[in-house]
Amino acid sequence: MERYKEIERSIIKKYRKDIWSRFVKAVQEYELIQENDNVMVCISGGKDSFLLAKCVQELIRHGKIPFQAHYVVMNPGYSEKNKEKIMENAKILNIPIEMFESDIFDVVDAVAGKSACYLCARMRRGYLYSKAEELGCNKIALGHHFDDVIETTLLSMFYGAEIKTMMPKLHSDNFKGLELIRPLYLVKESDIISWARFHQLEFMNCACKFTEKEKVEDDSGKRLEMKKLIEELRKKNPEIDHNIFKALDNINLNCVLGTKKDGIYQNFLDNYDK
Repeated sequence: MERYKEIERSIIKKYRKDIWSRFVKAVQEYELIQENDNVMVCISGGKDSFLLAKCVQELIRHGKIPFQAHYVVMNPGYSEKNKEKIMENAKILNIPIEMFESDIFDVVDAVAGKSACYLCARMRRGYLYSKAEELGCNKIALGHHFDDVIETTLLSMFYGAEIKTMMPKLHSDNFKGLELIRPLYLVKESDIISWARFHQLEFMNCACKFTEKEKVEDDSGKRLEMKKLIEELRKKNPEIDHNIFKALDNINLNCVLGTKKDGIYQNFLDNYDK
C-alpha cells in the first residue's frame, strides 16, 4: 500500500475516534459544509492545516454531501527550504496544492516594526479572501483546533479583559458571500501530534522570518503561557479544557455583570428591576 493511502486509512481507522469522528461532528454540528460548497482549504505548511486537507479529501470521498475543494498555499516570502518542505509533504500526502506568491514579508518588514504580527495577519487574510474569490469559492477552511479555541478564550480573559472565543465559523465583513470555517474545531492538538508522529511526518513549526529574528512582540509567548497553564490544571482536573469549552456554550446571562453584542454594551442593572 502506498504511503499516502496508509495515512488516509489511519484517519478513518486508527484515529477514527479522536480525529475523524470529531472532525465530522464539527462539520455537522456547526453546519460548516453544505451541498455544492466550494471550499478553499488553506495550507500553511504545519501539521494542523495538512491534516485538515486530508480530512477534507476523505470527506469528499466518503461523505454524503457533494462539494468541492481547492488546496491552497500562500507564500508570503518563505525561504526556499521551507517552500521545498511544503511541496515535499504535499507529495507524500497526495494533496494537489496550488501555491501562489505574495510579498507580505517584504512589505511588513519595511513598515511594521514591532507590530509586524498584526499587520502580517491582516494582509494574509486579505490575500486569502481575494484568492478564494478568484477560485469561485464561498468558504475558506483554516486549521485551528480545539486547543486553539481554549487558549484563545483564556488569552481574551487574562489579557483582553473580556470573555470571547474563536468561533467555528464567521462571515467575512469585507468580502460578501465568503465564510471562514474551522473544521478541526473539536480535534485536540495532542491527537494531531500523535497522528503526525505515527507516520513519521515532519512539518514546519513556524516559518516567520520576523520571530526568527526576534524583531517582533507577538502573542506566541502568551499563548504558550496559556498552554502550560492548561497542562498544569489538567493534572488536577483531567476535564479542565472540556469544561472551559462547554462553559462557552452554557453562559448563564442571569449571573453576568454585563454583555456586549455588535459593539453595544448592556449592564445587568438595565433590566434588574423590570
